[in-house]
Amino acid sequence: MPGMPVDAQVASLLAERDFRGAAEAVMREYGPAIRGLLLTIFRRNPDAGEEAFSLFAENLWRSMDTFRGESSIRTWVYCLARNAAVSVTREGWRRLGRRLETEDADRLAEEVRTRSAVRLERQSTALTALRDALDLDEQTLLTLRLDERLPWDEIAQIMSSNSEALDSAAVRKRFERLKAKLGELARSQGLIE
Repeated sequence: MPGMPVDAQVASLLAERDFRGAAEAVMREYGPAIRGLLLTIFRRNPDAGEEAFSLFAENLWRSMDTFRGESSIRTWVYCLARNAAVSVTREGWRRLGRRLETEDADRLAEEVRTRSAVRLERQSTALTALRDALDLDEQTLLTLRLDERLPWDEIAQIMSSNSEALDSAAVRKRFERLKAKLGELARSQGLIE
């Protein structure tokens, strides 16, 4: 199925009940971007970023059979990544329970780690300092829009939680407030006039 768009690939594999193949296709397509997102969010604690990526990989592997196609595979994957980041942040993540019986998720996660370029090297020190001043949701919003170039409706789905459903207008408004906040921070640090 090489050359076939990943959504079509995954749909075909899921129709065949090949959950392992679907998870591998998703990890190969989106793993590097997800790892970059999580390392950006957890820039101050790269171990937490790697832990979030490992948790994401395990959750992807375990829940591939639950993907119902109500969103694009990309949106679903970014939701899994955000949930992993929230778990690591809010729960002071400790591994409880047993590891996956298969080492496939770990193998794929390691493959993505070793072949993906670390985006942190491309970022300037000043931009890193500005991002460090943001909370988890602000960093996620900034990264999804600027680094990943996701459309507003997908970002709204990713940023929504069980207690708060967001629409694209609300996310755009949050982004506008975030830009203003970043501008103030940049001015206060002498980065812009």
